[in-house]
Amino acid sequence: MIRPLGGLAFCRVGCLVLVLAATSAGAQETLNRGLSPERENELAQKHDAYWGALAPENLAKPRPKPPFNLTGTWFINLRHSFADFMFGPPYPHFYAAGQQAMKEAAAARAAHKSYRDASGQCWPIGMPMILTRVWPIAIIQMPTAVYMIDSFFDSLRVIYLDREHTPFDISIDTYNGESIGHWTRDALLVDTRYFATDHHYIDMGIPVSDKLQIKERITLADGGQTLVDEFTMTDPDMWQGEWKSTKRWIREDHSDIPENECLPNLNANLPSTEQGHSEAEKNSHVQSSSSASGR
Repeated sequence: MIRPLGGLAFCRVGCLVLVLAATSAGAQETLNRGLSPERENELAQKHDAYWGALAPENLAKPRPKPPFNLTGTWFINLRHSFADFMFGPPYPHFYAAGQQAMKEAAAARAAHKSYRDASGQCWPIGMPMILTRVWPIAIIQMPTAVYMIDSFFDSLRVIYLDREHTPFDISIDTYNGESIGHWTRDALLVDTRYFATDHHYIDMGIPVSDKLQIKERITLADGGQTLVDEFTMTDPDMWQGEWKSTKRWIREDHSDIPENECLPNLNANLPSTEQGHSEAEKNSHVQSSSSASGR
């Protein structure tokens, strides 16, 4: 069965084309007769082999008690430096694509221009950068899964605790990947893989391949007031060895996450985006020309 996991998911065997064709072919039938049980199951992404993470039967299963509860609203700790939202330096040894990106990013900074401004065009940020946006994150811990909702683009990440990874040949690539976690005595260990790569960057434009794999060790510190996430990232097509980075989040008990949609027409007015920067330069030239002609 085709199992699309969201609006921006990519199947390894051409499933997206099949989904679109099936949707078009079934549209008239749906309008005339309603959904058949089979079609409903397909659209609801039903999997008969196992319960959904929020099924009462699944939630009620006996499980060992986890060492802590991550539920809360969290904000990336940038108290030491605003640059701490990035995952480097230090950086691993990048191969050609990464080296070129570092050179181009440096040139763009020198020219006071943005570089690979994917989010300004409303492309999903993707893991791991979605976790370090300067917006609060809501985390809801359940016995079967940990739900992370980042208010930047309202991005959803689910860490499933009740299953293994989908087999590679039927896996689906997404920007936040497929995250599978399990508890140890004092930490939550997470393995994330199956990433979409189009306009998917780390830090200032470092590209990733579909071989990217992110492992995390998540703990709580400071009496539960600090969330610590130790990242180990590998991508044998893009860099050599492991790329390690540790990030911290501050518990914000007097905060809630707002809704935040990405609207390209509004981004044109933000100087931090590529389009907004171009518009600001254009307006500056127009004003300079007008001032000169009025003299």
